[in-house]
Amino acid sequence: MIPGRTALRTIGLIPARGGSSRIPRKNLRPLGGRPLLQHTVEVARRARRLAGLVLSTDDEEIADLGRALGVAVPFVRPPELAESDTPMLATVQHAVRCLEAAGERIDAVCLLQPTAPFRTAEQIDGCIDLLERANHDAVVTIIPVPTEYHPDWAYRRRPDGTLRLWTGGRDPVGRRQDLEIAYCRSGDVYVTRRDAILVQGSLYGTSVAGYPVDPAGTVNLNDLDDWERAERMLAIRAAAALR
Repeated sequence: MIPGRTALRTIGLIPARGGSSRIPRKNLRPLGGRPLLQHTVEVARRARRLAGLVLSTDDEEIADLGRALGVAVPFVRPPELAESDTPMLATVQHAVRCLEAAGERIDAVCLLQPTAPFRTAEQIDGCIDLLERANHDAVVTIIPVPTEYHPDWAYRRRPDGTLRLWTGGRDPVGRRQDLEIAYCRSGDVYVTRRDAILVQGSLYGTSVAGYPVDPAGTVNLNDLDDWERAERMLAIRAAAALR
C-alpha cells in the first residue's frame, strides 16, 4: 500500500453454482483428492489483502462445504442467476448489493472462479496491490497468446470464402520474431472496483491492467480433458515435492 493512502477493502467472491453441463457437479468433484471448491478457498485464505471471503451459490450442498471450509455464505443466489448462460457480471452485482444491504463496506471485489484452481495467494495480493497503486478500474491475470494464435495472424472468413486479416491490415506480419507479445486473460484472478461493477456495469471498467502469470501454472476447467490435465499437473507437483 502507498503510504498515506487508505487500503482498498477488497472482498473475495467465489461463484460456485450447482449445475454444470460438461463436468457434472464440478465444484464438488474431487481434484487431487479434494473438492474443486476447496482449492480456491485454501489459497484465498492465505492471501493477505482480502478483507473477507464470500461464497455465492444456489446449491445447499456447496453452501455446506463452503461453511465447513470457513467461508461466509450470507445469501442464496437466486435460480435465475445460476443458469449456464448467466453473465458473471450479474452474479457479482447481486453479491455486492446483498453485502452492502447487510452493512458491508466494499471498495473492490476479487473474483475467484473455482475452475481456475491453481492460482496463488501471491497472485491475489499482487493484483490487489496493482489496483491500489494505479488509477485503474480493474486488474486481471494474463498469459501470452501462443504465437500460432496471434491476432496479427488471425483472419475473418467472409461469406464468399475470402479472408481478411482480423487487424484490418493487408499483409500479415512476416516473421514470428516481429510479432508483439499479445495477451489473453488467464481466468485466475479478477479484481474490480465497486463503482465499475455497480455504476459502470462492468467487470473491467474503462481502464484495466494486466498482471502476468506463468501459463505453465494455470488451467481452466471447462471440460474433462482440462480436468485430466489438471490431475497430471498435480501429480507432477507431488512427485517434485518428494525429490
